[in-house]
Amino acid sequence: MILRLRFTFSVCLVIGVFSIAVLAQATPAPTPAPVPSPKETPAPKAQKMDPANLTAEQVVEATIGFYGLPFGRQLLDQIRKTTLERGTANITNPEGKVDRVPYQRFIIRGSNLAKEKIRLDQEFPAARYSLVFSEEKIFGVYNNTIFTPREDAIKVFENQIVRGLEALLRYKENESKIELVTREKVMGVDFHVIDVTDKQGRQTRFFISAQRFRVMMLTYEDAGIKYKRKFYDYNYAQGTLVPYRTVLWAGDKIIEETEVGTITFGQKVDEGLFMAG
Repeated sequence: MILRLRFTFSVCLVIGVFSIAVLAQATPAPTPAPVPSPKETPAPKAQKMDPANLTAEQVVEATIGFYGLPFGRQLLDQIRKTTLERGTANITNPEGKVDRVPYQRFIIRGSNLAKEKIRLDQEFPAARYSLVFSEEKIFGVYNNTIFTPREDAIKVFENQIVRGLEALLRYKENESKIELVTREKVMGVDFHVIDVTDKQGRQTRFFISAQRFRVMMLTYEDAGIKYKRKFYDYNYAQGTLVPYRTVLWAGDKIIEETEVGTITFGQKVDEGLFMAG
């Protein structure tokens, strides 16, 4: 009986969130539609959502709804105009040495990921430097001097942006394609598996909890290496859902563990942080 009630509650919650997300996107007609005469054919009824057979769009839109309750992408756009994040990352270098690296991340939200402005300040034991993504270019800053980062550093930073949660949550803005691959169980957890392919052909696979509609894991392949990122310790920050801990694997080795200390949205961020000179 308890399990049945939990299932019923979960289904009702999913339908409610999805309905809110759809309503929030709807644009009202400029004038009321005329009332049809008795001889006119009535409009077809809206198709009901079957929680057991969701489409890719229904899964993703419901997920967006949960990340920005109660209005989905509208709330995310309103709250996350800017982001200031501070935390610590354990980064494993190619030689196997692990560095504990304090970091700061500044973001000015764009209409899509290509127009985003992102700066990542990292304090390694040997040096402190920044990586900046602006106007679809990546450059480094060290002691107020602009430099070109190593190719591997560029790739890691780029993948954080284009293969992160925002690739799913903003698939429409990015004009990406989404596909429902399957529904499967991993370690006893039921997942909707969604592939997101962006305009550059980069594909990322997202594993979304079928019960809570949270992204618990994503996978992708780059330069022949298979990567896996898992998301933990979800909590709401200013009404939007944030994973406070993530772990990235390359093959079967952990290469990065990140813990968010504080994250705030909507504060003023200096545009000068993203300028190349």
